[in-house]
Amino acid sequence: MKYIITILAFISILVTSCQSKMSQNLTTDFNFDWQFKLEDSVSNTYDTDWRKINLPHDWSIETPLDSIKGEGATGYFLGGIGHYKKDFTLNLNDNQVAYLIFDGVYNNATVHLNNQELGKHPYGYAPFYYDITNKLNNETNTVNVTVDRTRYADSRWYTGSGIYRNVNLITKNKLHISVWGTFITTPKATKESATIRIDTSIKNNYEEAKNITVTTEIIDANLTKVGSITSTLDVGKSSIKKNTAVLTIEQPMLWDVDQPHLYTAITKVIENGEIIDTEETVFGIRSIKFDASTGFYLNGKNRKIKGVCLHHDGGLVGAAVPKDVWRRRLEKLKEAGCNAIRISHNPASNEFLDLCDEMGFLVQDEFFDEWDNPKDKRKNMNERSVDYITRGNAEHFQEWAETDLKNTILSHRNHPSIFQWSIGNEIEWTYPRNAEATGFFNNMDWSGNYFWSVPPNNIDEIKEKIKTLPKEKYDIGATAQKLAKWTKELDTTRYVIANCILPSSSYESGYADALDIIGFSYRRVIYDYGHENYPNKPIMGTENLGQWHEWKAVLDRPFISGTFLWTGIDYLGESNGGWPKKGTPSGLLDVAGFEKPSYYMFKSLWNDAPSIYIATQTEEKSNYKSSHNANPIEKKEGAWKNALWVWQDVNEHWNYEDGQATIVEIYSNCEEVELFLNEQSLGIKKLTEFEDHIYKWGVLFQKGSLKAVGLKDGQKVETFLKTTSNPEALTLSTDKKQLKANGYDTAHIILQITDKNGNAIKTENQKINFSVSGGAKVLGVDNGAITNIQDFKSEEITTDKGRALLIIQSIKNSTVPILIKASSSTLKSTEIEITVQPNN
Repeated sequence: MKYIITILAFISILVTSCQSKMSQNLTTDFNFDWQFKLEDSVSNTYDTDWRKINLPHDWSIETPLDSIKGEGATGYFLGGIGHYKKDFTLNLNDNQVAYLIFDGVYNNATVHLNNQELGKHPYGYAPFYYDITNKLNNETNTVNVTVDRTRYADSRWYTGSGIYRNVNLITKNKLHISVWGTFITTPKATKESATIRIDTSIKNNYEEAKNITVTTEIIDANLTKVGSITSTLDVGKSSIKKNTAVLTIEQPMLWDVDQPHLYTAITKVIENGEIIDTEETVFGIRSIKFDASTGFYLNGKNRKIKGVCLHHDGGLVGAAVPKDVWRRRLEKLKEAGCNAIRISHNPASNEFLDLCDEMGFLVQDEFFDEWDNPKDKRKNMNERSVDYITRGNAEHFQEWAETDLKNTILSHRNHPSIFQWSIGNEIEWTYPRNAEATGFFNNMDWSGNYFWSVPPNNIDEIKEKIKTLPKEKYDIGATAQKLAKWTKELDTTRYVIANCILPSSSYESGYADALDIIGFSYRRVIYDYGHENYPNKPIMGTENLGQWHEWKAVLDRPFISGTFLWTGIDYLGESNGGWPKKGTPSGLLDVAGFEKPSYYMFKSLWNDAPSIYIATQTEEKSNYKSSHNANPIEKKEGAWKNALWVWQDVNEHWNYEDGQATIVEIYSNCEEVELFLNEQSLGIKKLTEFEDHIYKWGVLFQKGSLKAVGLKDGQKVETFLKTTSNPEALTLSTDKKQLKANGYDTAHIILQITDKNGNAIKTENQKINFSVSGGAKVLGVDNGAITNIQDFKSEEITTDKGRALLIIQSIKNSTVPILIKASSSTLKSTEIEITVQPNN
């Protein structure tokens, strides 16, 4: 839709330009034709040759993993100092200004234009911009960006390095709509009518006052104008003035997670009959409400938030994630029933938020992982940085927090997907007084008491300890109040929340007082404690285990709005001491975006449509035991109630030894399921028989086929597993048969080893070589295993579960058909072709 509206806006501007003299008003994609070289601070080497690159770019993902110099916290990837430069021409007239806008640079960036410093920006996730008008030359200009990532273990997850988000160059009249100067809200949003408020900041860089007209038209998805409003405004010289316009739309199409309808506001600034600035803003009409007793409401409908947490890496592409890579991943999460994303633990890119707007995901946009005090990047719980490479954003927080927070809100606030601003993640550990007050401090077992026990200290004891324990330089409550205040200075239409690792102390420290909603991190065991003792404060899970017991705790309590599982997708980093494990395998999808067994469990929990999936395991390795005459039972009774991040060890195949004892698990929302082995029924079972929500059969292995048939609301659904024979072929598939030659379009090529009948072989692996020719470049390869430490930037990979992923991207302006070939030493080569359309 955005592209259609862009065309409409262009036509509107073009028509008007025929009637009046137009000043240039242009947004230029500034991502192409950069040069880059790397100064490696670890090996003390320096790349003396510039190489051509396009943005977004992440240099760390291009380097080999290093188990010696690297740190598991950031996935064993190194950093260095990256140097970027770009030459460009821009001839402004006396009535124009220009801005250079960065959506994110990781991190400690210094920007120069024509050897003049524009500024520094340390935080790697917040957007920022510069007015470059007075530093431009009449001829060629050169922008230089230096990125100092020598603190390459400065985070608790993989961050990437470089200009890893989009860059734009904007040219405007000296009288113009400010950068991020439009804010559209919907104070009233019902199916019958909607009130649209449009706040527009107009900046006047002239030395005389201006009288202008501001008009806004509202366009729907069918390119129909559904409303407009015009007002006049006097703007003083060298000043900024806000214009507020309010209009009503009858029978609007509301934005929600099922039908994410979008509108576009086209705002024009007119002086003496001439349009001198135009800006289009995509927005949605929707209402949100949290109730402390009954939960969350979207457009007046009570809903459970079925959310996942996501870090910002895209696996083999690192932090510079093409939009198509996110789209594939989000489509799979949507299919599982996910309706919300928590961006953990940093602001998202605008491109990611665009997708959430378009696809119907609620978003919690999170500002910071560190506040006044640092978190230790090597081992959690010892929350102090001890050396140079682990020093993170805390050292910049006092100076930069307000700027970074407000830039994020200004840049992101028109996205209808955003319904919560999170001011922090698990901050309490960095303030020892607050942590110690709970009784958990220095008394915590990650596999036991923290997750399943109420606070050791009661409320009175917590209050007393917070009052009497030695105070530190910074107070968590005071900082929280400051961050919430800054947030509400710019936006009162969303809820302020934080992910609280120790909510029992946060209620009493002043932290929770700053929040509209308190988020519980792994503390479902005290949902009732929070609601009973603090009944006026809404609660939800903001970081929770991807297990049935977590979702059950939400379903059983109307006052719990929902959950954000940790995590939706496996991510790089947070693998301290885990070599060769390069990441964290807690996701519903693996690091290559392949579905895992837990994905299918939550697909069955979060969808009304019938869902069924078969997993198997030898009885020896299974969590269950069976007499083969009754339902298998847990080897450790009640273990499912305490399952943590990683799903139980199961397989997606039917290949074992003849007569071997196996456990068959079915993840389904069907009321009943019948299991067949080689067309012989092994009985019908009902979901109500299984407290852990997993159907189970004990089966002695026989070659052939397992088939599960489920019944839900009178509708049948079935799935099967077949015993496979020897590897016979390599099979290629792609999510796209055609790309545009725009330098952005991306295709995922999936290779699977199959037998003579075309069945996927999940039990054997081979080294695969890819070759790619034509109008595409290789972004990399992976097999999805968290222990795969092969270079991503390669055309060679050893499969995992018989499969591998290759990602390619179109080359700008090259329409040569793309041919992908795959080969191994023992199997017949195969190929697939993708056509390329001109970029127009």
